[in-house]
Amino acid sequence: MFKTRLISGIILVAAALALILTGGKVLWGAMLLISAVGLYEFYKAIRLFWDKIAVLGFVALIAYYILLLFVTPDRALALMTIGLLVLLMVFLVITYPSYQISQLGTLMFGVFYVPVTLSFIYLTRDLPHGKCLVWLIVLASWGCDTLAYCTGMLIGKHKMTPRLSPKKTIEGAVGGVLGAVLLGVIYAAIMRAASPASGAHIGWFALICFVGAIISQFGDLAASAIKRSFDIKDYGNLIPGHGGILDRFDSVIITAPVIYFLALYLF
Repeated sequence: MFKTRLISGIILVAAALALILTGGKVLWGAMLLISAVGLYEFYKAIRLFWDKIAVLGFVALIAYYILLLFVTPDRALALMTIGLLVLLMVFLVITYPSYQISQLGTLMFGVFYVPVTLSFIYLTRDLPHGKCLVWLIVLASWGCDTLAYCTGMLIGKHKMTPRLSPKKTIEGAVGGVLGAVLLGVIYAAIMRAASPASGAHIGWFALICFVGAIISQFGDLAASAIKRSFDIKDYGNLIPGHGGILDRFDSVIITAPVIYFLALYLF
């Protein structure tokens, strides 16, 4: 299992490296595809995918990503939100009394939870100095996750959320955050040395990784809570040793928009 997970992890990092370095329409298309698979996994987990109402979620996803190519991110999000809300209200009236408002709310939550949040990887890459800044998402989420796991295995004793995620420890969580901060500092130092015009700032990078690492752990735990609510172990089996797209991106999902806004206002 460890070997399979390691090989899959190396392939994921290589793919992320290629896509992020390329950026532009290639990254946009990749995030659209990843978001579509992630939304499918989420709707399947909550037993909504096989219902015709799920189509509206995918319509919103595609519309949102297309809008990102033509209007500013805030307008794209506003237009998609209002459009989806109108579609859901029309659907509720036409199909009444087949659906409850809670089902519509869950469908809408899925759109924001998966495609909207993941789009911030593309949006961060599109910022000035985005080619440098977007890696902070990776450092703060996957970096924190890896270092938290290692720290927990070595010195973890006190359970953090025994009912939700029994294997996670307070020591591991602290180690993950501190490790992510260290990665941010090292990354900033390397970027400053390699390219003074990169916009890398050691203090800001450390702060962003600190905040991002804390948020990423809540993202991971929130995904665990959702899975436990629907009695599933993994969202899927697309990535050997890791599970589905959402199993691998659960910490990235909530981290990406936070880092986007921190980068937007700090740089």
